[in-house]
Amino acid sequence: MSRLRVAILGSTGSIGRQALDVAARYPERIEIVALAAHSSVTALLDQAARFGVQNIALADPDAAENARRELGRPVGAGAEALERMAEEGSADLVLNALVGAAGLRASEATLRSGARLALANKESLVVGGELVTGLGLDRIIPVDSEHSAIYQCLLGEPADAVARIWLTASGGPFRGATPARLHTVTVEEALAHPRWTMGPKITIDSATLMNKGLEVIEAHHLFGVSYDDITVVVHPQSCVHSMVEFADGSVKAHLGATDMRIPIQYAFSHPDRWDAPLPPVDFRTIGALDFEEPDPETFRCLTLALEAGRTGGTMPAVLNAANEIAVAAFLDRRAAFDDIPRIVERVMEAHTPGAALDLEMVEAADAWARTRAAALTR
Repeated sequence: MSRLRVAILGSTGSIGRQALDVAARYPERIEIVALAAHSSVTALLDQAARFGVQNIALADPDAAENARRELGRPVGAGAEALERMAEEGSADLVLNALVGAAGLRASEATLRSGARLALANKESLVVGGELVTGLGLDRIIPVDSEHSAIYQCLLGEPADAVARIWLTASGGPFRGATPARLHTVTVEEALAHPRWTMGPKITIDSATLMNKGLEVIEAHHLFGVSYDDITVVVHPQSCVHSMVEFADGSVKAHLGATDMRIPIQYAFSHPDRWDAPLPPVDFRTIGALDFEEPDPETFRCLTLALEAGRTGGTMPAVLNAANEIAVAAFLDRRAAFDDIPRIVERVMEAHTPGAALDLEMVEAADAWARTRAAALTR
């Protein structure tokens, strides 16, 4: 049996590292053929040495030059190198675990190449929408735990039988908090997620519930379900990863441990299932499974994301770009936690949405929103 050739974009981040853990468990089934990171030279070179990978790239040109000097051979440099890595055809599957809208071009390049896309970069669909799915929706395997759950619940089901997607959210570290409490949130508190271990940007998005709003937009594009038929429900135990309700009233739920190696491994093994990378859930010890409404008034980012998704066109790109700038400002301690939705809302109010006819139009809206948001964080 030939091995699955895998390229990992964002290999030094949380998803990338866990993907390599999975690959290390199955060396007879997975061959890592390419690795890319933003600027973590030492970590990337260590990974390349461990897995015998020659094809590496760094989005930061200075970091790539440092890696070139250390290795004594060329190293891919810049965002274009990551895009070339995705489209060159050496991989059967590309795991796009890049952070933010920077992953859009890589997703497009992967699908153009004919490879399968294991998508952990939700911003590709938030920003690119039909521009991405139109290149090969049937070759996209979602890696987000919620979307992997929905994907698996839909296997073998007719699309017209779907009545509702129930998208679960942990509620983050500030579930039940008041607006006054959110004003005092520190960076350290916001990074202390109660259930998941993730990178800093997605962890802050989880705390504001922006991540769940982005996931609603992603689900709309992945599964062809209208916004009216996607409902967010807070589930603090994070055991039910999401649910699909069908026309006859039946509901399928996908349950499992809160460990991203499970959906990552499924993206690699699909349509097969390999042995679990961790001990299974013991349902005798879980106790209660709670579900509750989110608080869209306190967590305004969720409301703004749904508004952007319904508006469509270039508005989701503007939402995402403004959020990336606002989150970076919060992490740099240049903005308060509750400034994040304020900044996003002001940028959205200033934008006149247009049609997203090509990537250039989307990227122009993205650039405009970043400039506008940056002016609000000074």
